[in-house]
Amino acid sequence: MKKHKKSKSGQTMVEYIIIVVIIAIAAIAVFGIFSDTIREKLGGATEELGGDASSATQQSSTDYLKNLGDSTGTGTGN
Repeated sequence: MKKHKKSKSGQTMVEYIIIVVIIAIAAIAVFGIFSDTIREKLGGATEELGGDASSATQQSSTDYLKNLGDSTGTGTGN
């Protein structure tokens, strides 16, 4: 009797996809936790390089997301 060789390429691909998904979820979590700090650091660097001073505002990420729909960015909702 001949033994049939099983192909492990499909199993390997699924394992790689699972690893990529876990890394993506971890990256999203890290960026979510440190988003205010990252924005502050990049805003300060932009201001030092002669860019727009409004990029270094101390607005938290939750406030930014709340004001995202406003055309004026003031958070009044008008």
